[in-house]
Amino acid sequence: MTARANYISLAPRAMQILLDQEAYLKEQFSESNILSTALWELLKLRVSQINQCAFCVDMHSKDALAQGETIERLIGLSAWRDMPMYSATERAALGWAEHLTQGKPVDDHCYDKAATVFGEKGLVDVTVAVNAINSWNRIVKTFKPEVGSYKPK
Repeated sequence: MTARANYISLAPRAMQILLDQEAYLKEQFSESNILSTALWELLKLRVSQINQCAFCVDMHSKDALAQGETIERLIGLSAWRDMPMYSATERAALGWAEHLTQGKPVDDHCYDKAATVFGEKGLVDVTVAVNAINSWNRIVKTFKPEVGSYKPK
């Protein structure tokens, strides 16, 4: 395979915007009473599965395990609707993430249902989180860093 551009070194200011967004999300998910960093990792992993981003699936699986997530929940994530191991909040977030990632319209019923679970601020944060991982997936799938090279901190 032809080596692809190093997107981080070629556009450091653009990548910093995405990294600043990640820092914001980490803060919001760690301080929320409804959202959690564990949920955030599940969202990143599920969206990466939908987008078939191998590097990101590898990364977020490793990060989730390093944060104490179970193998069973990671394996079951692609069939979360039929698995009893996810909370109502996790199910709402995963459904929202899939809805947005698949580009489906957000009608009033869908919006109200999600806002009831997360509150308006939480819904903004979940939506930004879904947008963030979709952005990363598209960048990474274009420039293809080596799958398996990521090491959790």
